[in-house]
Amino acid sequence: MWKGRDVITTREFTRKDIEDVLRLSERMEKISRGKKHLPLLKGKVLATLFFEPSTRTMFSFQTAMLRLGGAVIGTAEPKSTSAAKGETLWDMMKLVHECSDAIVMRHPNEGSARRAAESSDVPFINAGDGSNQHPTQALLDLYTIKQQKKRIDGLNVLLLGDLKYGRTVHSLAYALSQFEDVTITLHSPAQLRFPAWMYAELKESVKIREIPSLDLSNADVVYATRIQKERFADPTEYAQSAYVLDAEKVATMKEDAIIMHPLPRVDEIAVEVDADKRAKYFRQEANGIAVRMALLSLVMTGR
Repeated sequence: MWKGRDVITTREFTRKDIEDVLRLSERMEKISRGKKHLPLLKGKVLATLFFEPSTRTMFSFQTAMLRLGGAVIGTAEPKSTSAAKGETLWDMMKLVHECSDAIVMRHPNEGSARRAAESSDVPFINAGDGSNQHPTQALLDLYTIKQQKKRIDGLNVLLLGDLKYGRTVHSLAYALSQFEDVTITLHSPAQLRFPAWMYAELKESVKIREIPSLDLSNADVVYATRIQKERFADPTEYAQSAYVLDAEKVATMKEDAIIMHPLPRVDEIAVEVDADKRAKYFRQEANGIAVRMALLSLVMTGR
């Protein structure tokens, strides 16, 4: 049952939940590009609250709502809200839910999404809470994998980069665990390894392993992530964590493998790789509109 549902973490998704979203996303494709019109959410209002920088997630949610005939209110500047005056997140949500039919929020603190959702009487969607979760990114990642590989079952997905603070990989790993015969392969700098407690939990439901050196040759999906400078208290730790996928490394991949990235990138994928037919990160980015259209439709109308 999707109508009225909060979307906080992929740990709460079943395979059916994921497939519901992916199936509807396919139907939303032409509408997401403006080629068809479907005013399904006419008269509805989406509130977007972004307390951390965002371009892709914020714009794609706003575009998704507008494509479906709804309206958007919100802010991308924390100083313009009453949080700057010391108002609690709980109290703020009490006002925001009276003004909207659904809320999308990004916040720097882990657990903030759960707290905000508990204070809201309308569907709440987590657009990222610190280094914890980013469930809508995982849904568009799975949509892209299914679109490009025609399946998710049986794939070897290599997660690279910042696996400690990267909420996108945390969300994707849990979502992948709902599929059959998937292998999650991990590679990161030593100081940015996947959280041990998540590894132990996921090991109960999916094949997951760490590899000591970068090897792209066995992967069906290479999912690179940015080393997030803003998550580091120590600049030295950040400087020691850099890596790059260039044409020479990508040449070792399978011909039918794909390269993904949640974006923005910095230096971890060389610009020369953009021309490679296996590079799908810009397609992945564009898929966010259709997927978020599907999710907004489901939580606000149930269909």
